[in-house]
Amino acid sequence: MDSAGHSMSEMRRVKAEMGKLPDTGFVNTPLRQRLKEVLLRRILGGHYDPGERLIELRIAEEFGTSQGPVREALRELEATGLVTNLPRRGTYVSEVMGDGLREIYTVRGALEEQATRIATTQRACDLDYLQREVDLMRDAAVAGDTHGVVEHSVKFHRSIMEAAKNRLLLNIWQSLQIETRTTITMLTEGLDLVEIADSHQPIIDAIASGNAEEAARVAREHQDYFERLPVPTRA
Repeated sequence: MDSAGHSMSEMRRVKAEMGKLPDTGFVNTPLRQRLKEVLLRRILGGHYDPGERLIELRIAEEFGTSQGPVREALRELEATGLVTNLPRRGTYVSEVMGDGLREIYTVRGALEEQATRIATTQRACDLDYLQREVDLMRDAAVAGDTHGVVEHSVKFHRSIMEAAKNRLLLNIWQSLQIETRTTITMLTEGLDLVEIADSHQPIIDAIASGNAEEAARVAREHQDYFERLPVPTRA
């Protein structure tokens, strides 16, 4: 194949890779978000080697964009521990990420346990909204739509965090890059998406019972389950 043919083939591959990204539910998904998801899947899929440098200009040229969205995508991935930025040296794929992800679920579990306790005590949760998100999560799971499961799971948990009306709890929770980290978990090999969706139902049932301590326990156990899951160690 001549160089022109190779270039056309490469362009088609990149376009197809971008096109495979699931619909985020927004009419115009930001390029930064689409790039982040492509890079996320590449890292977890072994396309990039641990310790490999990710050059902004090269990635931007590959996807036909400016360096700005690439820089933003890499910055968000850095917050998850998937990549590391070294001053004056550049951004590199992290060597190991498993321990960091487990630590996040430990912290997240404590935050959601307390938020669920507060929200249940105050009867502040919108149970109809929570049930709708679980139903949509289940529909996405049946369809094999990983991104849909992530989207509705994040909305579900965010609703409970917001219902607690504790700004500090919510701010810390949001700082954990919940959506990206949940996506990482959902890409774990052999994970049953329907089972994951169904695992949210006991939280609703416990909140509806009005027993704050039981609801808090169920919320914590839900996160403990994800903490125990195997996570990629080849970032």
